[in-house]
Amino acid sequence: MNTAVTEQSSYERGSELAEKVNPGMEAVLAGRYDALVPGLSRTIVDVAYGQFYTREGLDEKTRLIATVAALTALGGQTRPQLKVNIASARKVGATQREIGEVIFQMALYGGLPAVINAMNAALEVFDEEVENDE
Repeated sequence: MNTAVTEQSSYERGSELAEKVNPGMEAVLAGRYDALVPGLSRTIVDVAYGQFYTREGLDEKTRLIATVAALTALGGQTRPQLKVNIASARKVGATQREIGEVIFQMALYGGLPAVINAMNAALEVFDEEVENDE
């Protein structure tokens, strides 16, 4: 009898986290991209969520706030991913104020135009939260 504890694969860990913070994301990615690049959706879930976001050492909220900061500093071309990650950060406990402050902090690294773009993305996410609660 094998008594070894079976660990979850990085894909399984990633799939659980992706469903928690962005339900249905893998199916949306698969529907949009897998015909062109088979397995892209699974790779994103496995690598980004399973191998990076579920690593030990940082909690989910800290990792997502760091992601929001990086996407902010990279500028307006990251807007769709920024919105997804702001919404995900909210789902793991980040407050609107924390998100606003981390975005503002990026003025030192990405400039004020990047901050304005990210603030607008954040406000859209916050407005969508209110609409979904009604």
